[in-house]
Amino acid sequence: MINDLRASDPLTRFETDICIVGAGAAGITLARRLKDSGLRILLLESGGVDFEADIQTLADGPSTGHEYYPLADSRLRFFGGTTAIWGGRCAEFNPIDLERRDWVPHSGWPISFADLRPYYNDARMLLGLPMRQSPEELWPHLGRTAPNFASDSLATDFWQFTPQTECFTLRTCKDLVDSKTVQILLHATVTAIDAENGSNQVRGLSVSDISGRSADITAKQYILAAGGIDNARLMLASNIGNGHDQVGRYFMEHPHARGGRMAKGRFWQLLKMLHGRMRDHKGYVHAPLVRPSRVMQEREGILNSAFTLAARQKPEANMVAPVKAYNGLKHALAPTKKNRSLWLNVKKATTRFNEMAGPLRPRALAAMGWDLAAIIRAEQAPNPDSRVKLAKERDALGMPLTELDWRFCELDKHSVKVVMQEFATQLEHMGIGRFDPAPWLDDAATLWTTDPLISAHAKGGYHHMGTTRMSASPRTGVVDADCRVHGMNNLYVAGSSVFATSGWANPTLGIMALSLKLADHLADQNAKATKQLSMVKA
Repeated sequence: MINDLRASDPLTRFETDICIVGAGAAGITLARRLKDSGLRILLLESGGVDFEADIQTLADGPSTGHEYYPLADSRLRFFGGTTAIWGGRCAEFNPIDLERRDWVPHSGWPISFADLRPYYNDARMLLGLPMRQSPEELWPHLGRTAPNFASDSLATDFWQFTPQTECFTLRTCKDLVDSKTVQILLHATVTAIDAENGSNQVRGLSVSDISGRSADITAKQYILAAGGIDNARLMLASNIGNGHDQVGRYFMEHPHARGGRMAKGRFWQLLKMLHGRMRDHKGYVHAPLVRPSRVMQEREGILNSAFTLAARQKPEANMVAPVKAYNGLKHALAPTKKNRSLWLNVKKATTRFNEMAGPLRPRALAAMGWDLAAIIRAEQAPNPDSRVKLAKERDALGMPLTELDWRFCELDKHSVKVVMQEFATQLEHMGIGRFDPAPWLDDAATLWTTDPLISAHAKGGYHHMGTTRMSASPRTGVVDADCRVHGMNNLYVAGSSVFATSGWANPTLGIMALSLKLADHLADQNAKATKQLSMVKA
């Protein structure tokens, strides 16, 4: 069932078993898993069914650290959230990403990869993806040969892409709309989490809309699934779960950069191995990448950053007109359903052309003077000084805006430098040619540099992680291994804000796996409570 706060009676009160704040990948996955549990689910969404400019301004705020995208553009407020413009790129953590790494300060999750593995499989099924195959299994299915890197050096891996572009918009969520146990409430922005001082129990939520409508929400359990920035913002504004000043800290992205260029050598051989997207024998789309092996990470004390190869203009060049026009049009158009469809169709056509052209296109561009460049998509180390805070300014509902202070540390840059140097060494050993790491990696005054010519998303992947991180102790994080806020009985957090480390993988599949795990935990807790109650009555 779907309702709209704008159409409700004034001062309406909604009562439910589980209230989920945010209808993005995390919230929708939770609702799907719980809809047959016998529990009543209320799924709140700040926006409506499509983009609305006045609602989107609620996501605004200043950035005071390393240059980032405008915050009002960095996540979307309507049903489905930013997944409405998601490219469908999926990957899983490696086991080492969740482990305590002595060389990575603040690393280590209170759960292991084994705890997530079955939920990754379920998440893949929901997205129409095949079960994970190792790179060694995939290369033959793709008709290509893997680079012959030394076993203790670099490793290859793959991104997979969902068969359909929209996985979480309302048109793909008919199962939730038709469910008798799920109620969707649109235009319902949470403005306060109500808990008495010193209480470990949330009593309710206040929701409002810019139209002036408001309501109170009462539930047995509450789950914040509003994204890596707004989960922290809500908790900070409500002064909840922050007894040890951990909420909002450890903000991480997957920052992008230019890692270097092929100076000379057998470009064609390298492109045949590592360029572009490929379809396997069943039609699934994969894209190869290179990252440091586990042995190399441990030996060199580096992060698990990934990179790919593509033809790019030289760093000093002016952006070519077609690319400039495409980027300008994409950012100038509001992300309405019509404009999203236009952009996705253009992207599909471009992607398909690149698949058909294969390595010929970058080879031709290289012949025209473009670089064959390494595009970095880096793991960022957890840094307590990189954080989300509350700004002095307030939004139209009276909530403090978000202030983002995004920061880097030396390990972020050092990891990329080591990987690029190792890539150069391996290419030389294989007799392929010479690779020159980017000059900024040797500039002591630069922690990170953003290159607008390296990617359509030059700063990062819009991946907001770590601000309500998972930890064994409230002194080092915000939620426990079950995603429950430390010290609270009935408040949970879902999504990439609970990531203790960012790893190399795009976060959506991990968000879904953690959400499925949390849903099963809540359903199990409810079943146990129901059983105990029945035994008492008997």
